[in-house]
Amino acid sequence: MMSPVLEKVEKEALALPEPERATLVEHLVNSLSDRVLNEVDEAWVAEAERRYNEYRQGRRTPIAAKDFFPGIRKALGW
Repeated sequence: MMSPVLEKVEKEALALPEPERATLVEHLVNSLSDRVLNEVDEAWVAEAERRYNEYRQGRRTPIAAKDFFPGIRKALGW
C-alpha cells in the first residue's frame, strides 16, 4: 500500500512525457545505494539463469521480442 504522497508523486510522474519519465527513472535509480543496486542485480541474474535453465529443459517457450514488447507496453499503459 502506497502512502498518499507516493500515490500523488506516481500520478504526476506518469503524466510526464516519456523522455522526462525516462530521465526521472534514471535519476531515481542513480539515487539508490550500491548495496540496493547489487541486490537488484543479483536478483535479476538469478531470475535470468532460472528462466534460461527452464528454456533449455523445454519447460519455457521463448517469445519473440516483436510479440512480447507490444503486450508489455499495453499492460503498462504506454
